[in-house]
Amino acid sequence: MRKALYIDDDAGLRALVQRGFRRDGIEVVHVADGESGLKALENDDSFDVVAVDLYMPGLSGLETLERINQMPNHPPVVVVTGAQDSRMAVTALKAGAFDYVIKDVQGEFIYLLKAALQAAVDAMRTHRAKEAAEAEVREARDRFEALAAERAMLMREVNHRVGNSLQLIASLLTLQANSARDPEVSKALASATGRVLAVAQVHRRLYTSDDVQSVSVDQYLTALVEDLRRSSESNALAQLTLKTDPVNVDPDRAVAVGVIVNELVMNALKYAYPTGKGAIRVAIRDTGNNRAVLSVEDDGVGIAPQSEPSDRKSTGLGQRIVKAMGEKLNAHIETDPSHAGTRVLVSFDMRKDAPRPAL
Repeated sequence: MRKALYIDDDAGLRALVQRGFRRDGIEVVHVADGESGLKALENDDSFDVVAVDLYMPGLSGLETLERINQMPNHPPVVVVTGAQDSRMAVTALKAGAFDYVIKDVQGEFIYLLKAALQAAVDAMRTHRAKEAAEAEVREARDRFEALAAERAMLMREVNHRVGNSLQLIASLLTLQANSARDPEVSKALASATGRVLAVAQVHRRLYTSDDVQSVSVDQYLTALVEDLRRSSESNALAQLTLKTDPVNVDPDRAVAVGVIVNELVMNALKYAYPTGKGAIRVAIRDTGNNRAVLSVEDDGVGIAPQSEPSDRKSTGLGQRIVKAMGEKLNAHIETDPSHAGTRVLVSFDMRKDAPRPAL
């Protein structure tokens, strides 16, 4: 505390307070009424604290207190009163005074007043430091939220453009497949189209979602399965079905899941039913511990043992793609030998940092 304002109509007490504080190097400006005190505060913002007498002619101590508390960044106020005015002092505390001191004409209260004023200054500094810190935290939080919102908007725009570009590529591949004279070339282009659509669907999910960090796999695969049905020739995937638990993964893992589904479905379409069409079922089950199991199955001819001849003509590209995507998912891939047709099970991590369980 370096400078105080003392408001009291008693000239003798004003002089005593000024001398008593001066010994400790504290400057005291004293005035005789509330209006003069208010003008002093308006013209000089260097006061650390104010002491005001409750009973004064003109503007009372309570009225002066209320007017001071209406000023921006006002100093703390301590009221000074006679012994018989303790009830009024309590009223002043409720009105916003920091403390009150009972005065005496001999000036012995000056030591108590000095301690009360210093405590008021310290408390006000602590209070304002806390307010400033809280305001800084709020400002930082608001900046962070604004930046996060802007980043999410930019990410949605990027995903929107990428999704549109991939959709265009898929359309071009479809046109090329339809115009190809070689059936093998046409099939290869159709397979490439499915792979592009699998990736495009992830970006569609992201630019229509409020969360650009996560993809709802059940919604994503629903759209992907619908794309596969529409893109298949002669309604070949009319019996393709999907059943999935609510599962959320990051975009990269969603792409890997979609590509695996595309490859396994197209493989079943090619080889499961040599003489016609049949059921192909896709399912995802949440098994707990941040793991899920993807299954793609059919009721077709099954996988012939290596010792038996097979009329399948495969380059093995699809299997290599499934294996590569499985490694991305930290997945365990196996074929269910008990299933009459073909059932491929892919157990994978739903989180990048999830530990792979021992198998």
